[in-house]
Amino acid sequence: LSWGGRLQEALKVVAKLPKPVIAAVNGVAAGAGMSFALACDLRVAADTAGFSTAFAGIGLSCDSGASWTLPRLVGTARAKELLLLPRTVSAAEALALGLVTQVVPADELEATTSGIATRLAGGPTLAYGSIRRAIAYGAGHDLPASLAHEGELMGLTGSSDDHRIGVDAFLAKVPPAYSGR
Repeated sequence: LSWGGRLQEALKVVAKLPKPVIAAVNGVAAGAGMSFALACDLRVAADTAGFSTAFAGIGLSCDSGASWTLPRLVGTARAKELLLLPRTVSAAEALALGLVTQVVPADELEATTSGIATRLAGGPTLAYGSIRRAIAYGAGHDLPASLAHEGELMGLTGSSDDHRIGVDAFLAKVPPAYSGR
């Protein structure tokens, strides 16, 4: 595979993972680096981080999924602006635009992302994977098809051990200890 082909394959793997993916951005995520960060479910940025599409600045079209993820996060008009007039967007502006989930002081980035990862790892991972699948499916299908797909996923998660564990814990007013099944 070419370099671009390898990037595309890596992004497809990220998209199909059955668990949430977190990007911790420390520094400037530019070009494909920004695209990879945007492909993640949650993006935590250090307050010193920045984001730049960069592609047009070096005479390239966008790649690594930027044409798919960027408009979905910030809208078509803003995506065109960021792609056609590349610049480094500060972490604060990235948060305001919806490019990142959270901005934290640089010295707290590792602890914050580790805390989120730990929380997710202890959660209902089957449900998380199903949510990821539902959102991806809904991005390319109409409402009736998306509702049908959600129904299938609700059938899967509704009959899971994690659902039973979650309901039992809720009724007992204790934290759930999910099994991932």
